[in-house]
Amino acid sequence: MSNAAEESVERFCDGCSCSQAVLSSYADRYGLEQTVAMRIAAGLGGGLGRMGGTCGALTGAALVLGLENGSPDRTDKLAKEATYDAVAELQRRFSERHGSTLCRDLLQHDLSIPQQYLEAKALDLFKTECPAFVETTVEILDDLLQ
Repeated sequence: MSNAAEESVERFCDGCSCSQAVLSSYADRYGLEQTVAMRIAAGLGGGLGRMGGTCGALTGAALVLGLENGSPDRTDKLAKEATYDAVAELQRRFSERHGSTLCRDLLQHDLSIPQQYLEAKALDLFKTECPAFVETTVEILDDLLQ
């Protein structure tokens, strides 16, 4: 496991959401304050607001790829395409490894349904499954950042 993956998994296990764990692990690299990174990623966990959509680790990584490849110039189409391409590749590789990019598929529970969310918690899925999704995401992200 890479240092960044280890750090992200540790942050996740210490209470960060999946998206917060990923983004905050890269914040210093881009001059982003930790408190700002945590707030930016706060609503992305559980597949965007616990709705079971795209895994929060992936959305956190997409923010990192935006910091890496994006441009403050809204007319910079090359930077936009580079970011889109990197995010698409991240999702493709993740899906190859785990079969989906959707939280509801990965956990086999739809977190937007209260009973399924409670069942996922009771089964400790956030502790037994999610760390691997964070690790995979960061390993792919590190490769894309090289």
